[in-house]
Amino acid sequence: MRASWIHAFGLGLAALFASVTAATAQTGSGAAVPPAATATYPTWAYAWNPDFTVPPADDAAQRLPGSTAAFSWIQARDLFFAPSWHPEDHPAMPDVVARGRKPDVRACGSCHRAEGTGGPENASLAGLPVSYFVQQMADFKSGARKFSGPQRSAVVLMAAAAKAMTDAEVQAAAAYYSALKPKRIINVVETDSAPKTYIARLFFVKQPGGGTESLGRRIVEVPDDVEQFELRDTRSTFTAYVPVGSIAKGAALAKNGGAGTTVPCAACHGPDLKGVGPIPGIAGRSPTYIVRQLYDFKHGARAGASSALMKPTVDKLSEDDMISLAAYVASLAP
Repeated sequence: MRASWIHAFGLGLAALFASVTAATAQTGSGAAVPPAATATYPTWAYAWNPDFTVPPADDAAQRLPGSTAAFSWIQARDLFFAPSWHPEDHPAMPDVVARGRKPDVRACGSCHRAEGTGGPENASLAGLPVSYFVQQMADFKSGARKFSGPQRSAVVLMAAAAKAMTDAEVQAAAAYYSALKPKRIINVVETDSAPKTYIARLFFVKQPGGGTESLGRRIVEVPDDVEQFELRDTRSTFTAYVPVGSIAKGAALAKNGGAGTTVPCAACHGPDLKGVGPIPGIAGRSPTYIVRQLYDFKHGARAGASSALMKPTVDKLSEDDMISLAAYVASLAP
């Protein structure tokens, strides 16, 4: 298997993140995190290793099971190109999704995939209400929606794209992704231990040598087939290792608020947590992503017009509560 390079965002961007790199320290697993004295956020949820080495790509045609398409590693790495391994699974992509617009608007489908499946490092877009999508882009553009943790390449480029996109491009992307049906691609496993991992730029990957380590108070979410995920196949699946008992604890928090700890999720997100009107569905989403959003809401990084609705939900949540809620939500069918 090739060394992991997904979301490298080009070697030429290394200078852009030099200040971030200088402020980080390497852990034994290869993860880059801020010094312990200053890291207050859950570093595992904001995975970031800017020193990860990206091997050269080539133009040899690559193929994947279940697809008649062929794309090279150069194409898969191109952020102004969205590989469509299964064109029969989705309608024609609008230009902003398929190719973006240089220099700042990367193809939405490159990072978020042709079917909006995304990955642990970003958001799933499939099925998001148009009005919600448009509002979030406006919040990115205005600065009302920011990010906790280090300024990872994903968030820097997302902010740049949002500021450069036209209203027509935002509407086209919103209409496209809202019409897609979310896929169930995450298997949640409760365990005391997890595979040994390293951070491939923005997400966790199993160590080639195998082995396990204590899971502790965190979630470890990894692609089941790294190469398939790196080639941006929308049928890629993931396994999320979560603490024992977290799904039941999360269910109690989501359903009844945990005796005043939070607000029942169904009040806004619907009885099956698949969304209601302009409120997005949260069922089946990446648990790593969910934890980041809960933390960002609690600490004011997400401060858009609709963020006030989340304040009663997050104010009393501990990090363990966030992990449990994320584990439960991720275990549901989207």
